[in-house]
Amino acid sequence: MKDKLKEIQEALLTGVSYMLPFVISGGLLIAIGFLLGGYNIPNDVAQGGNFASTMFWLGKAAFGLMVPILGAYTAYSIADKPGIAPGMIAGWMATDPWGLNQASGFLGGLIGGIIAGYLVLLLKKIPMPMTLRSLLPTLIIPLLGVTAMGLIMVYIIGGPIAAVTNALTDMLNSLGTGNLLLLGIIQGCMLAFDMGGPCNKVAYAFALAAMDTGNYMVMGANFVGSITPPLGIAIAILVKKSKFTSSERNSLAGLLAGAAGMITEFAIPFAASDPVKVIPSLMAGSAVGCTVSYMLGLTIQAPHGGLFVAFAMNNPIYFIIAAVVGAIVTAALLVVLKKDVPAEEVEAE
Repeated sequence: MKDKLKEIQEALLTGVSYMLPFVISGGLLIAIGFLLGGYNIPNDVAQGGNFASTMFWLGKAAFGLMVPILGAYTAYSIADKPGIAPGMIAGWMATDPWGLNQASGFLGGLIGGIIAGYLVLLLKKIPMPMTLRSLLPTLIIPLLGVTAMGLIMVYIIGGPIAAVTNALTDMLNSLGTGNLLLLGIIQGCMLAFDMGGPCNKVAYAFALAAMDTGNYMVMGANFVGSITPPLGIAIAILVKKSKFTSSERNSLAGLLAGAAGMITEFAIPFAASDPVKVIPSLMAGSAVGCTVSYMLGLTIQAPHGGLFVAFAMNNPIYFIIAAVVGAIVTAALLVVLKKDVPAEEVEAE
């Protein structure tokens, strides 16, 4: 059992290492787009010589490949090259490309990649005559693996995720803004749980709906809860470098840029490599940050942009205070919960 868990952990680390360049490049390009084009940049089309819009949508393209790459190389670590196609399809389906309301985000990509890896290992054991053996990696495994993972993601993983998403939407709508303390805790936990996945999107959709009614406090809390994960990890790296590998420490600049640009996804590689310890730490920090935001009365009249849209905040100091308090909570938990990285692991990099 321990060997199997270690194998899965190594697979997650492999998936994260291949995903990291897409997260970093995509996040920085999105941040550049916001910096140059303002908070309305997502509504601009990347054409007509609009450099800021082009940068933004290039970043979104890189982000769009992030979860498929994670699924592909998680499966690759378990089953070698034959696992890449089924794993990538699993990751791609986790992004809900057909609009079936079944997005499962990076968690779905992780789960799908692991399932794909072990599925391919089973397919490799199919008994076949030696004369047809060459068809196994080139035809049979890709065909059966891709088909099986597509069906699994749609009918097994996607359905429950969609049901949970709808339930969370109903819960937030019924809760409203009557109890700001409870709302802050729930909103923050949802934003940080899957960082761009269905829970995050439900919380963001709730904030957008509140904006339509003239309530800008919910979006203020949404900003804070979204930037707390990368900012908290960055602070933890600065405070206790021994808890992080060299590649993780090298992503410090990206984490800070992600925090400034409200790009929660910069925290995904850290959550994917050690979900049991990292995700609760991120959720706690975001919950505290959102609660402080409500207590201070922060409002933001922009749908996205982080610090680049400070002009849309009623008080940027409130924003900084809430974000820093939440980030400190995340950093403190990470320092306490994470173990020091083994010296040989750092040297191997």
